[in-house]
Amino acid sequence: MISIRQRKGVKTTEVPEDYAAQEANVTLENKLPSGGTSRRLWKLLSLMVGGTIALCIGLLTSVYLATLHENDLWFSNIKEVEREISFRTECGLYYSYYKQMLQAPTLMQGFHGLIYDNKTESMRTINLLQRMNIYQEVFLSILYRVLPIQKYLEPVYFYIYTLFGLQAIYVTALYITSWLLSGTWLSGLLAAFWYVTNRIDTTRVEFTIPLRENWALPFFAIQIAAITYFLRPNLRPLSERLTLLAIFVSTFLFSLTWQFNQFMMLMQALVLFTLDSLDMLPAAKATWLYGIQMTGLLLVCILQFFNSMILGSLLISFNLSVLIARKLQKNLKTGSFLNRLGKLLLHLFAVLCLTLFLNNIIKKILNLKSDEHIFKFLKAKFGFGATRDFDANLYLCEEAFGLLPFNTFGRLSDTLLFYAYIFVLSITVMAALAVAFHNLSDSANQQSMGQMGKCTIILKPETAYNLIHTILFGFLALSTMRMKYLWTSHMCVFASFGLCSPEIWELLLKLIHLYNPKRICIMRYSVPILILLYLGYKFWPGMMDELSELREFYDPDTVELMNWINSNTPRKAVFAGSMQLLAGVKLCTGRTLTNHPHYEDNSLRERTKAVYQIYAKRSPEDVHALLRSFGADYVILEDSICYERRHQRGCRLRDLLDIANGHMMDGPGENDPDLKLAGHPRFCEEIKRNLPPYTAYFTRVFQNKTFHVYKLSRNK
Repeated sequence: MISIRQRKGVKTTEVPEDYAAQEANVTLENKLPSGGTSRRLWKLLSLMVGGTIALCIGLLTSVYLATLHENDLWFSNIKEVEREISFRTECGLYYSYYKQMLQAPTLMQGFHGLIYDNKTESMRTINLLQRMNIYQEVFLSILYRVLPIQKYLEPVYFYIYTLFGLQAIYVTALYITSWLLSGTWLSGLLAAFWYVTNRIDTTRVEFTIPLRENWALPFFAIQIAAITYFLRPNLRPLSERLTLLAIFVSTFLFSLTWQFNQFMMLMQALVLFTLDSLDMLPAAKATWLYGIQMTGLLLVCILQFFNSMILGSLLISFNLSVLIARKLQKNLKTGSFLNRLGKLLLHLFAVLCLTLFLNNIIKKILNLKSDEHIFKFLKAKFGFGATRDFDANLYLCEEAFGLLPFNTFGRLSDTLLFYAYIFVLSITVMAALAVAFHNLSDSANQQSMGQMGKCTIILKPETAYNLIHTILFGFLALSTMRMKYLWTSHMCVFASFGLCSPEIWELLLKLIHLYNPKRICIMRYSVPILILLYLGYKFWPGMMDELSELREFYDPDTVELMNWINSNTPRKAVFAGSMQLLAGVKLCTGRTLTNHPHYEDNSLRERTKAVYQIYAKRSPEDVHALLRSFGADYVILEDSICYERRHQRGCRLRDLLDIANGHMMDGPGENDPDLKLAGHPRFCEEIKRNLPPYTAYFTRVFQNKTFHVYKLSRNK
C-alpha cells in the first residue's frame, strides 16, 4: 500500500534518519519465530488459522441469516402457498421458473417451456433465457433432479439454502480481500464482524432471497479478491494464469446472474481507466482486465441468445474505445506535467466521444430501446429537465432509487465502521494524490511502475484499485440507495484493511513525529482487537435477542386470493393487475399474466402503462378495450394502490398516471397549468359502485379487504 523508500538516482538525496529502522518493521507473523524454516512454518500456521477462521465465519454468517429468515416467517411451519407469497414482487417471478422446471415432465420439456414461453406475457411468446437472468434457477432445478436429495429436502429449501450458502462465500471473499490488502487475517475477521453487525445496510438476503443481486454479489466479491491478488507485482506465471482464470470465471458468473452487471462493470472499467491514466496500474494488466470484462459479457450474450441489451451496453463501447484510443495516441505517458496533463485530457475526451459514437451506432443497428428508461431516469434524477415520462417517474418515486438516507451514516457510525472508513480513506486519498502528482510530473524519467524516482510515497496497485473502487461505488450508493449494498460491504473491507495496514500507521505516525517500528506493530493489532471487543460487547446481546425473537408470516387476504384463483378460474385464464401482485399469481397459480416486474423491455413497459389505466381516470369502455387487447380475462384491483397513502402527492401511482395522461391530480395542491380535468372518474373507485356502464363490461367475482377481482365480458 503506502511505504517510505530511499530515493533512487539522486546523489544529493537525504535519507530519513529513521529509514534504517524500517527493516525492523515487519509483521507480527514474521517476528515471533527466528530462522527461515521457523518463519515459513509460522506463515503456514497463520495461513491455516486464518483460512479456518474465514470458512467458519462465512458458515456462521450463513446460518445466522438463515435462522433470521426462519424466525421471521416461521418458514418451516407455514403452508406452501404462504411460502411462495413470501417471495414478494420480482422474487416470486424468478422462483416460479425454478418451480416450472421442476414440474416439467423432462428437462428438455422444461427448457422448451422457458425458450417458448407464452404464459409470462399473454398473447406473446418470449424466450425467457434471452430476456431474463434465470440460468441459476435452471441450474438449481437440474441439480435437484440429479442429486439424491428429494426424500430429504424440499425444493424450496434446496433453493433458499443455496442462496444462504452463497452468503458464506460472500463473507469469505470479503475476508480474503481485506487479508490480501493488509497482510493479516485479523483485518478479514474485522471486515466480517462489521458486515454482520451492519447487516441492515450490507445485505437484504433474508427477506428478498431470490433477488438477482443476492446471486451476483458473492461472485462480484470473489472477482474483487482475485483482482486484488492479480494486481500484486512479481506474481509467478502460474499464479498469474490461475488468478486470471478466477477473475474470468467470477466475472462470467456475476454477469450471468444479474441484469445490471454491465453497469457495475462499467464502474470497474472506469476504475481501471483512471488508474491506468495516472500510471498507478501496469497497462498490460489493465488490458487483461478490459478483455476479461468484454469476453465474459459476450459469452453471457451468447448464452442469452444474443441479448441486444448486452451488445448495446456502454461497457463494451467504453472498453473498445479505451483500447482504440490507446493505440491511436502514442507517447501518452511522457512529457512534462502540463504536457502530460494536456495529453490526458485529450485522451479522456477521445475515449468519451468514441464511446458515445460506438454506442449510438450499435443501438441504431440493433434498434435497441430496452435500456432507454434507465437513461430517462438518470436524466430526470440529476436535474437535466423535468419529465412526465411514466417509467422514469415510477423509478424516481421509489425510495430505493432515491438518495441514500442520512440515518444510514448514523447506523454505520454506531459500529465505528464509518469513522474507521473515513480515517483510512483520508490517508489513502492523500497518498494517491501525491503519487498521481508525481507520476504526471516525472513521467519523462519514469518508464514503469517499478521506478518511482523521487517519490517517497508508494501506493500499491491493489490498494489503488480498491481505493478508486470504493470512491466510485460510494458515489453510486449516495445517489441511489438500492446500490448501497455494493458500497457498504466494500466499506467493511477497506476500513478493516486500513486499521491493520502497517503502511497506513507508518505514514500517520511519521506525520505526527511519533514513528517507531514497535508502535506500528502495536497499533495495527491493538486497534482492531479493541474494536472487535467493542462490537462483541455492544452487539452480541442484541443479536442473541434477535435470534430468540419469533414471528410468523401472516397475509390472509393474499392467501385467500391465490386459493380462490386456483379453485375458481380456468388454468388458461389471463390475469391483469399490478406487476408486483401478478408475479405472485404466476408463482402460486401458474396462470397467464398480462405484465410482470421484469421491466427491461420496451414493449412490456408500454403494456404495463396500458394495464395500469385501471387506476387512472378512464372510461370503462377504454379500460375494457385495453385489457382485452392483451387477452385479459380477469383484472385484480388493489385498494392499497387505488387509495395509496405511502407516497406523497405527485408520487402516488394514480398521480403518475394522471400526469402522463395530461389530467389534474387529486387532492389539495398545485397542478401544472397545462393539465386538464379528466372527463371520467377514477376507474378503480367508480367500478365498485356497480353502475350499468361498468357492469356491462366487468362482473365482480371475488373480493376481500384488500383485493377486488372482476371478470371481463367478451363483448366489444
